[in-house]
Amino acid sequence: MSAAIDPAAAPSRAVRLFGTEIVEGPSRILRAGPLSVELDRGQLRYVTFAGIEVLRGIAFLVRDQNWGTYAPQIDDLRIDKLADGFSVTYRAICADARQRLAYEARISGSSDGSLAFDAVALPETNIVTNRTGFVVLHPAELAGRKVKVSRVDGKEIESRFPQHISPSQPIFDIRALTHEVSPGLWATCRMEGDTFEMEDQRNWGDASYKTYVRPLALPWGYTLAKGSRHEQAVRLSFSGRAAGVPLPPRRETTVSLGADTAIRMPEIGLGLPAEEAAAALGAIDRVRELGPRFVVCNIDARDGSGLAELETYREVAQALAAPVVMEIVLPDDSEAEAALSPIAAAVEDARLSLSAIIVSSASDLKSWQPGAKRPERPTVEEISTAARTIFRGIRLGGGVLSYFTELNRKRPKAELFEFVTHTTCSIVHAADDRSVMETLETLPSIIGSTRAMIGEKPYRIGPSGIASRDNPYGKETVKNPTNARVCLTDRDPRQRGLFGAAWCLGYVAACAKGGLEAVAIGAATGPFGFVHNSAEHALPFFDSIDEPAVYPAFHVVAGLAKGCGQQLVEVRVSSPGRIAALAWREADRRVLWLANLTPENVSLRIAGLDKANARLGVIDAASFERAVRDPRALENLARPHGNEVELDAYAVARLG
Repeated sequence: MSAAIDPAAAPSRAVRLFGTEIVEGPSRILRAGPLSVELDRGQLRYVTFAGIEVLRGIAFLVRDQNWGTYAPQIDDLRIDKLADGFSVTYRAICADARQRLAYEARISGSSDGSLAFDAVALPETNIVTNRTGFVVLHPAELAGRKVKVSRVDGKEIESRFPQHISPSQPIFDIRALTHEVSPGLWATCRMEGDTFEMEDQRNWGDASYKTYVRPLALPWGYTLAKGSRHEQAVRLSFSGRAAGVPLPPRRETTVSLGADTAIRMPEIGLGLPAEEAAAALGAIDRVRELGPRFVVCNIDARDGSGLAELETYREVAQALAAPVVMEIVLPDDSEAEAALSPIAAAVEDARLSLSAIIVSSASDLKSWQPGAKRPERPTVEEISTAARTIFRGIRLGGGVLSYFTELNRKRPKAELFEFVTHTTCSIVHAADDRSVMETLETLPSIIGSTRAMIGEKPYRIGPSGIASRDNPYGKETVKNPTNARVCLTDRDPRQRGLFGAAWCLGYVAACAKGGLEAVAIGAATGPFGFVHNSAEHALPFFDSIDEPAVYPAFHVVAGLAKGCGQQLVEVRVSSPGRIAALAWREADRRVLWLANLTPENVSLRIAGLDKANARLGVIDAASFERAVRDPRALENLARPHGNEVELDAYAVARLG
């Protein structure tokens, strides 16, 4: 029986949605004729012309030596509506305890569609930076489309936005990029003040191609001297004529169920990191209700972490009746067989049965530029041979324990392994809510690009979460004691809110439709977990609950795990960027899962659902408190329902 809820202790809407009291500041839409832009904390997002997205964003960024991005403090912001457009000016400060830089920005838009963003950087101390300047984002939906490139030397060439994700920069020495927005209408984006080049930002999960200042071949970090002056500009212009004005978006979203497909729901697993093994065992009754089909444990031979937890791994796995997949990290320049032998002996002594292993050299946990020289040993071939000799009869996985970027830059030798795997992180370059949800758009490209490398070899992803389980680009993940939205932190507060539940459904849905064999999502407990336990810093609302609590995403994982192996049903959504949907056949009925990926209420009309046994269960802001106290809340809240559904911000629903 759940304890009575004290209204005075009820969580705020911000905590219900995001797991933190911190709310993102408002943005502002600016218009000039057919041009529309969104001003968001000094940067521009969603640049459109006649309703068609032209650029995903333009931002002036300052990054430190670990690729951390400063959050600018903006002062003297002035926005003027002009007869022929708009004008924005502001001053910003980027600083930490060691260094400080100011920049002055001016943005102007005109009714002919032209847009200009100028910035002057003025270091107030010496600044050591990996990048200071503009980045321009072209939307990922341009994949495969032609682009005209004006180079710094004045030459012009034709290229294409990569279809499969490019492991290296597809375009160098850029002064301007021109692409067709709609038949007959061309957009030219010119970048001034330095040399720019492009990377396929889908490598990191971002839904864009990023053109950025200063070639990566140059040394970094580099120093901007105190008192120096650095000017850059981005200018957008249009030529030709638009073929027509697009129809306004429909206010109601339609979700239509179609035919059964040949694809089966993947196996759903959980991460079981060494530092959370004891906590998971302590919360085993709740973890058991998640119903994972496997758990992913880890051993790091560099420091021995994971070896002391082997018996705890075994106890958790036995309690869950879940096979163990073991990640093993070997030191660089080690002899693979010598490094693996004592690990195998320890596993045997702990009477821990393994269903699969994935062995990685330490160097493959870090990011390497294409063509960079890596440590010579242990090689992939040595790892494969040693693992098959020492862990005889156990399934061997290849790929990387880090993110897709590293898999793409060190292509897997699929013939050496029974399956290929990697993980993802949704907060590498940006940590705001919309950017995180946009990473779901990129998963089909990641899956398709991996398939192009490995063919029909079984393919697994995870353990993955919103946050960063490791930082391939710096010394460590970023600390986050204030529950903020921070890039490359291993403690993202949205894991605890409805946002995390909606993201989780969208993630598994994309992986399922991509035909993956298995998806490991999050962890049992801890910052990636679904079952609450205390942390070294405050966790709003959850710290005040005396009884065992679960996060909203708990209900998603537990529900999806029940569908493992079921036949997927085709689902069409009229607004795919707003709604995630996944359906499977369960005997004589079909089960439909939905998630609102936006902060706004969404009206849905469902077509093709079996109305005779249609029951609707919803986890949303209104049911949040019951959901965190009752691990069966989704089932207990289910009621008969028709074909029209209203979903509040980041709500998750199951019908069927």
